[in-house]
Amino acid sequence: MALLLKGSEVASAINERTAAAVAELKQKGVTPTLCILRVGERPDDLSYERGALKRADAVGVNVVKKLFSENVTEEELIAAVNEINADPSIHGVLMFRPLPRHINESRVCNALAPEKDVDGITEMSMAGVYAQKPLGYAPCTAQAVTETIDHYGIDLTGKNVTVIGRSLVIGKPVTMMLIKKNATVTVCHTRTRDTAAECRRADVIVAAVGSAGMVKSDFVRDGQIVIDVGINWSEEKGKIVGDVEFDEVEPVVCAITPVPGGVGAVTTSVLMSHVAEAARKACAE
Repeated sequence: MALLLKGSEVASAINERTAAAVAELKQKGVTPTLCILRVGERPDDLSYERGALKRADAVGVNVVKKLFSENVTEEELIAAVNEINADPSIHGVLMFRPLPRHINESRVCNALAPEKDVDGITEMSMAGVYAQKPLGYAPCTAQAVTETIDHYGIDLTGKNVTVIGRSLVIGKPVTMMLIKKNATVTVCHTRTRDTAAECRRADVIVAAVGSAGMVKSDFVRDGQIVIDVGINWSEEKGKIVGDVEFDEVEPVVCAITPVPGGVGAVTTSVLMSHVAEAARKACAE
């Protein structure tokens, strides 16, 4: 039976550190504040928002909201972002995406000041990840992967890691973050000839492709660690499932993150830690 790398343990450790940092800032008269910027009412956005609000309350982070209808204009959104940039009481922004098709998402995201980009959505933040410099913040889900690895004492030095997925949200940034940990990283995508073979060669697999149950027993071997980042709704099973076919893979590998209850449980904790850090930096200026 594989060791379950539960996200709740990782989240609790991060929350404890964040709550202490928030309490220290409040003693200085600074209340770390997150602004949620949401367009429309997509069920997955609302679900994540509820989780973020719960996490914020637990660690003492204040939350304000800027909500818009689906027919909001690009100019209205950019104006809202500019207001946030100019407001010293707001330290970080969570902007739900994708934005409606009539809006240039890149333009809106990059209007956000990097120091308030606590979810890694600007090009400046991505440059920071790639250059390994403190410009903005890493995408929260990508960092949740590395926080999980760190919490469970997994040393990646010299290890072969296969990342499935090359998105800007997870695949590409997590690849760079794993390289920083001295891993040798292979990235698989839709044009990879034999993803299963690439995965079998790995010591660690990070599945971040957004395809329910893609990673099956023929992708894995004894002794591997599997990090499942996927969150997919399965009509067949009537529940949320990962990118990994858990029942097939878990008996083979030595450690695996569950879905739900794995990496996803860590993401909002990372978000709040970024807000606290952004508030600390603003306070120090």
